[in-house]
Amino acid sequence: MSKVLMIGAGGVATVAAFKIAQNPEVFTDFMIASRRKEKCDEIVKAIGKPSIKTAQVDADDVEQLKSLMNDYQPELVINLALPYQDLTIMEACLACGCNYLDTANYEPRDEAHFEYSWQWAYKEKFEQAGLTAILGCGFDPGVSGIFTAYAAKHYFDEIHYLDIVDCNAGNHHKAFATNFNPEINIREITQKGLYYKDGKWIETEPLEIHKPITYPNIGPRESYLMHHEELESLVKNYPTIKQARFWMTFGEQYLNYLDVIQNLGMSRIDEIEYEAELADGSGKKVKVNIVPLQFLKAVLPNPQDLGENYDGETSIGCRIRGIKDGKELSYYVYNNCKHQDAYKETGMQGVSYTTGVPAMIGAMMFLKGLWKKPGVWNVEDFDPDPFMEQLNKQGLPWHEVFGEE
Repeated sequence: MSKVLMIGAGGVATVAAFKIAQNPEVFTDFMIASRRKEKCDEIVKAIGKPSIKTAQVDADDVEQLKSLMNDYQPELVINLALPYQDLTIMEACLACGCNYLDTANYEPRDEAHFEYSWQWAYKEKFEQAGLTAILGCGFDPGVSGIFTAYAAKHYFDEIHYLDIVDCNAGNHHKAFATNFNPEINIREITQKGLYYKDGKWIETEPLEIHKPITYPNIGPRESYLMHHEELESLVKNYPTIKQARFWMTFGEQYLNYLDVIQNLGMSRIDEIEYEAELADGSGKKVKVNIVPLQFLKAVLPNPQDLGENYDGETSIGCRIRGIKDGKELSYYVYNNCKHQDAYKETGMQGVSYTTGVPAMIGAMMFLKGLWKKPGVWNVEDFDPDPFMEQLNKQGLPWHEVFGEE
């Protein structure tokens, strides 16, 4: 028996739940919990497996989390809630003796900034408790780290240059929409860029550096250098790396809208006081505190609703150069995922699919005892081979190219 509690009921969680239900020999007892229980119930109904349990929980509240964990007693907690809630869920896991897995590192609500230091600080506590915490097990971060570990294990004596390249060549036919939580998405994109070179971190203005990169089955797309969390752990775990960068594509229309949002102050994450007239027609007014970006999130399309009309595909991979047996080698490993294929299987678009499937595989690795050691770890700290095997089996097949620059 394996009891798994998944916290979150968004697009990524929906995909992970579908894939968990497809692997009953590994996941024998499963619960989905979220702030709104009805969203969990909707996922169960879509899957058509009423044996999946659901519960209500506020992931910001450690005591609520502890109460749920003590009641259900899961072996593993999959955190697919918001990055703000990583630490409260980790605290509850420690208190209740539960192992932990997430897909994105912690960031505070009041600062658009993310790094692993907050979660790495829990390493000794998880070791002493005999518990495993697996960080960043989506696609990027996640599969990007697995791809790098696989390359290091099988093809390179030293990795020198790493470029993680992420292209979404899909079209959701909306004027402006984000592919995952709008608040998190816009906070991430509007941050300053950051890359690693010759032992130093170099900061850039947001989306300042860009160039066309050619993606398989898609062609050249303008790609923008960004800060992304897996670079932090990869340069630590592979100290021969001389340069590590992360690139992501954005369409011109998307960037124009983003520019307008910033110029209008709608990307602000600080509270402002607003006097609003009540909608009951009484003419009375009330003062409320709102965060502009959170208000914007409320009026933008829900990423979970984009799948039906989404066409095109994603392409995410690692371009790696280094040394093998004294000779230079270049290697490219990638996955392409079609939005419509993801939608037909899970009702969600490809960006949710490429994150939800790896979260399930990481949980599978833990439950099979393949990724299980006390402490706090990033995915590249584990053996990549069984994970890579499951990617091919679970809907995210990967491909290799040698010798291309």
